[in-house]
Amino acid sequence: MKARYFLFSALLLGSSLFYTSCEKDKAQPDPYLEVDSDGNTRFNNNLQTYVDDLPVEDLNTGELASLAYIREEEKLARDVYTALYSLWSKNVFNNISGSEATHMGAVLVLLDKYELEDPAAGTDYGVFNNPELQQLYDDLLAYGQVSLVQALEVGATVEEVDIIDIQTDLDEFVDNQDIEMVYESLIKGSRNHLRSFVRNLEQEGITYTPQFLDQATYDAIINAPMETGN
Repeated sequence: MKARYFLFSALLLGSSLFYTSCEKDKAQPDPYLEVDSDGNTRFNNNLQTYVDDLPVEDLNTGELASLAYIREEEKLARDVYTALYSLWSKNVFNNISGSEATHMGAVLVLLDKYELEDPAAGTDYGVFNNPELQQLYDDLLAYGQVSLVQALEVGATVEEVDIIDIQTDLDEFVDNQDIEMVYESLIKGSRNHLRSFVRNLEQEGITYTPQFLDQATYDAIINAPMETGN
């Protein structure tokens, strides 16, 4: 089983997972993304055109499972940030939850193109069909309720593992052009959002220690500027 969000328990233990990122060309512009000065990274209406212009290719079993999981994983990020904003009224949660809603929509574009069932259809905030993600949502929210600092740590950790999960799928089995395109942009958004949460932690006087990314990969992300979408 891949290193997905169940590893969040390591945050409570102070351990880390070392992971070497295979980042691809950050400089490649994505005309279907919009990135503001704070790094909030959203898909725009151009995405549908770009996805439709790419061929419909056979899906392997890994891609089928990944699309279902990543759809709910992006929902988890949106739902957690929405709940944490209601608790702490910190704008970073409100802004990035809006971005995550468009990330959910980007995966839905792929599900619709391949006529796949949407695991998030009709579910309320904080409700998931995947029991692993349901438990994780509950754990993340409980941890983030303790203090603003812990809430920001939740945000940074969510983005770290998003990067790892999607990159792992890209490296191991994703080969459809349209999925690759969307996933690469999702990772770009996660890098930008990680930078935002780390910056907000610094404003609280906290130096964030990566929980899952190896130090070299984390440093390369944090020391780079926000990645623009156009």
